[in-house]
Amino acid sequence: MHYQNILFDLDGTLTDPREGITRSIQYALEKLGIIEPDLSKLEHFIGPPLLQAFMQFYGFDEAKAWQAVNFYRERFKVTGLYENEVFEGVIELLETLVAQGRHLYVATSKPWEFAREIARHFDFAKHFKVIYGSELDGTRTNKVELLAHLLKEEGLDPAHTLMIGDRKHDLIGARANGLDVVAVGYGFGSREELEAEAPTYHFDTLAELHRAFMR
Repeated sequence: MHYQNILFDLDGTLTDPREGITRSIQYALEKLGIIEPDLSKLEHFIGPPLLQAFMQFYGFDEAKAWQAVNFYRERFKVTGLYENEVFEGVIELLETLVAQGRHLYVATSKPWEFAREIARHFDFAKHFKVIYGSELDGTRTNKVELLAHLLKEEGLDPAHTLMIGDRKHDLIGARANGLDVVAVGYGFGSREELEAEAPTYHFDTLAELHRAFMR
């Protein structure tokens, strides 16, 4: 793949944040009187903007959804950030791409200050030129807006830029901004969800993704 600029989603693409996110969602719901002992039932929160996810999955109005987001952050910023794991093979992939002279960026709906702390703590920040995320007030949680902002700030040509992600929001955001896009099958989006957005490429494993950049 010939692209000079590679944009990565964070959750489900670079790292497996399952424990930290679901436990922090569980904490937020409990604060609002909702008990959910089964963390697997909260995995659909991984990927979409949290405000919209609380409104969609629990029928909260916007004010209550913001309450939930703020309770979530109480736990996540202290504990949940670190209940995370870099997917096996990610570091090797990033090293290959940098050695090839490509420019790497993170583009996540997660607030940028959380994303940068995760990248620092798990020691992969050094591979990225800039880590882009949303603001704490919800600005640019939408991937269409986030990617438009990143492309403008960095002066990137969409024809030479590739987005890699594991949920439909990554694919929709990329397509809306004229980018080719890789859907990865090892994250949290189902094959049906990803194929519905007609990705340019679809790789089931990190090893397949890595090999594609070596051709």
